[in-house]
Amino acid sequence: MVVVWLMLLLSIVGALFWYNEWVYHLPTPIPKNYKQVSVGQVIKFTGPLKGNYSKPLFLHFFNPDCPCSRFNISNFQSLVKQYGRQVNFMIVVMSNKTSTVKTIQDKFDLKVPVLFDATIAPLCGVYSTPQAVLIDTDHKLYYRGNYNSSRYCTNEKTSYAKIAIRGLLTDHAILVFNQLALKAYGCQLPNCNR
Repeated sequence: MVVVWLMLLLSIVGALFWYNEWVYHLPTPIPKNYKQVSVGQVIKFTGPLKGNYSKPLFLHFFNPDCPCSRFNISNFQSLVKQYGRQVNFMIVVMSNKTSTVKTIQDKFDLKVPVLFDATIAPLCGVYSTPQAVLIDTDHKLYYRGNYNSSRYCTNEKTSYAKIAIRGLLTDHAILVFNQLALKAYGCQLPNCNR
């Protein structure tokens, strides 16, 4: 009887694990009012992002309540450490809950600028978190998409955000990415519902 009970319990835990994996591999639904922003399109920022760039701008769209965003923190940290001298990194918090700049910086263990401005996401064509946006020095969208095909961002071959940064810094040619890089996976804005 105990063996049957343990097998049943193990089966339930396994089923929950695989269901969770399946849910996180589903693409984020595209909102009805979504307006496509194409690669190469000039992004007209207002507020703190308006101005001239001497370096490319990397925007990390983050929601503290989104499990996918939390899985991605160490990947973002490694990008900042590797390319922080060549690229300006910023975190754009997408959450209805109150957070402070210090809270977010402590969570990332990084002193990068943190913005609480939901109007930035539609300008860049972002509708889920986490998402990476790379803007070149001419204010043109170079890349918008996922960090990696792996939920934990551990697959170096599909490290899309890193590939985009390298592509922009080395030859500035527009790179072609597959659907795993460009289709949004994660938590839908404005609230996490995964």
